[in-house]
Amino acid sequence: MDKVFIKDLLVRGIIGIRDWEREKAQDILINITVYTDTIPAAESDSISDCVDYSDLAKKVQTHAETAKRLTVEALANDLARLCLENALVKKVIVRVEKPGAVRFAKSVGVEVERKRDG
Repeated sequence: MDKVFIKDLLVRGIIGIRDWEREKAQDILINITVYTDTIPAAESDSISDCVDYSDLAKKVQTHAETAKRLTVEALANDLARLCLENALVKKVIVRVEKPGAVRFAKSVGVEVERKRDG
């Protein structure tokens, strides 16, 4: 299976369980790998046969900036479902991080892997 990836997409949104985290947008770092078959796109050289990473990044960014989730787990699962809405995506790995959320750690977060049913 081939991979299309979005690396280090930095967005700002409300995420967290503490009162101060709910008041002001903070950095959220997102990495996505979608698994797909790129052979049809390679043969046709047509965007209609591709997972459009620009379109996917915009959808991910919009959701992450407006969802106001409490946990990174919830946001990661939201984003995985959003990616799987594209019929060309067979499997997805989504990593959501909160840079600087824990003292002395560069980042903390969660990574989820989901695949299309059937």
